[in-house]
This record gives sequence, C-alpha cells and structure tokens, in this order.
Amino acid sequence: MQLMNVSEIKEIKELLSTPKKIVIVPHRNPDGDAIGASLAMYHYLIKKGHFTTVVAPNDYPNFLKWLPDSKEVLKFDMQNRQSKKAIDEATIIFLLDFNALHRVGSDMENTLKDFDGTFIMIDHHQQPDAIADYLFSDTSICSTCQMVYHFLEKLDDVDTIDAEIATSLYTGIMTDTGSFRFASTTSVTHKIIGDLIDRGAKNSLIHNHVYDTNSYSRLQLLGRALSNLVVIDKLKTAYITLSQDELNQFNYQKGDTEGVVNYALSLEGVIFAAIFIEDIDQKIVKISFRSKGSFSVNKFARNHFDGGGHDNAAGGKSEISLKATVSKFLSIIPDYKNDLLNSYEV
Repeated sequence: MQLMNVSEIKEIKELLSTPKKIVIVPHRNPDGDAIGASLAMYHYLIKKGHFTTVVAPNDYPNFLKWLPDSKEVLKFDMQNRQSKKAIDEATIIFLLDFNALHRVGSDMENTLKDFDGTFIMIDHHQQPDAIADYLFSDTSICSTCQMVYHFLEKLDDVDTIDAEIATSLYTGIMTDTGSFRFASTTSVTHKIIGDLIDRGAKNSLIHNHVYDTNSYSRLQLLGRALSNLVVIDKLKTAYITLSQDELNQFNYQKGDTEGVVNYALSLEGVIFAAIFIEDIDQKIVKISFRSKGSFSVNKFARNHFDGGGHDNAAGGKSEISLKATVSKFLSIIPDYKNDLLNSYEV
C-alpha cells in the first residue's frame, strides 16, 4: 500500500492548477474498471480545463462502448500515429488500473519508457513497479474506480462529480466487484455507490448496458465453454478450455468470454477455477484464474504463468499450445493440494 501524503497531494494540485496536455492510459485489453476509471478521469480533467486524451493500448468490449465519450478513446494499436502524438505532447500521464508498463503491450511500453514528463499511477494490484512520480496504491480497495473517487476526495474535488463521471465510476466498481458480491466490497464502497447514484449514475440502466446485451452467438459460445468444463473434485478445482476454432465457430467478439470463468468458480465445493483461451493471432493462451478464500491466484499466476493480479482474481498467459498449457496446469496443481483443501471457505 502506498497512499499519497499531504505534500504529494499539494504538488499534484499545483500541477493541475493550470491547463496542461494530459494523457490517460489503461492496461491492455481494458475491462470495465480500466475504462470506467479512464473516462471518469477524462471528464474530470476536461472540466478542470486540461487538454485530455485517453489512449488505450487496444480495443475493448462493445458492452462498454456506451459509456460517456467512449468514442473519444484512441486505440494505440489502430491509431498509432495519433496516439504517439498525444503521448509525445503530454506533460502528465495517468496510469490507471495497472502496476507495470508491460501491461500495455511491448510497442506502447517502449513509447511510454521514452516519456520524460510526470507519471501518476492509481492502481489496486499487488506489487506495483517503481515507475511513477506519484503513486496511489491500495490493494484493499475493490477497484481503481473507487480509488479515483478517493483521489478526487484528496483533491477536495468530489463536488466536480457529475452524471458522466458518476456513471463511469459506478460501472467500474460494479464490474470489478462482481456486482458488489466480492469480499473486497466494503461498507465504504456502498456509501460511494450511494453517492454516485445521487450524482446521476442510473444503476439499473448501467447494469442493463453491461450485462443484458448478449448476442445469440455469445450465449452459444458460453454453452460450448460450459460443455468443456472439467471438475477435479479431489483438488476443489475446475477449469474451462476454448480453442481458436471454437471461438471462430461462434463468431467471437472481444469481451465475449468476460466472466465465463466465474461459472466454474460457482460450483459448490470449488475453490480454484481457470479458463484457458487460445489466441492464434498473439500466439498465446490467455488464462484467467479465480479463487475463494485464502488460496492466492496472484501467487499462482506469478509463479507459473507469467501473470498476476489479486489474491482471488488474476490473469496469466502461456506461449505453448492449448493442450500443453492444460497439461502443465494439471501437473502443477497437485502441489497445491493442501492450500486448496485448507482454504477457509471449504
């Protein structure tokens, strides 16, 4: 945890006291928390008179593209010239919802490494790299969107939160807490949610936009994923696989596999869940891990699959085949039998 002290807040207030060119960067494959935090910060900085651009490393799911001014987000991989120009001209870059530059992808990482202005990082993932001039890091907070709210509190600017900012923050908090059901959702979170509703976030409409806009093909893909579900009772573990052929068969679109791993975790008695998704274009297998109780998927992902995240939600990747990746996973998990069987939720 690294909280900003009084002098740092004073320095940031001074930095933001006059109009500047500012860029906001979320992580690669941005989710609801990353895009919500980025757009909330975008609207806040615009209101304060800054020339602000959100530069995402790549595209994000359609179910987030209704968010206010989502159309203004540049995608680094598709709008490379405009993105690099915005970064080159910026004096301040906000890094939101990630803790290491490699999380943006190699090309954008190299561009950010050349940046000689001020980095401000706001993030809730474990073990942040020492890359920011100002770091607001707290792993106990459920989402980066909640941290942005606290950041505005520190700047004495909560009253700048309008319906657009409230909507963006609400979306990120909702998606990163599994609709407020994860253990990281505290009474403070609910108080903030209440304030965001009072400030114009339409909770039912936001939920409908995010969760009730499934395509027929996405539900068919979910059906295939569930038919591929494997349960290992003796290890309290379940996993799902999806090959590139299966993704193609059901007209996969970015975001279609969001949350699928949670179906495996929802099984009674399961402590550890994983989904392995083949990505031929990137020549990797993308992996999402989820857990209950004391079993840390952050440590598991860091130790074995070049990943990380939170204790109960993490990601990773593998550069071997889908079949070989699953075999590797199956060879490793018996070593964790005691940890899995002794998780406090068993």
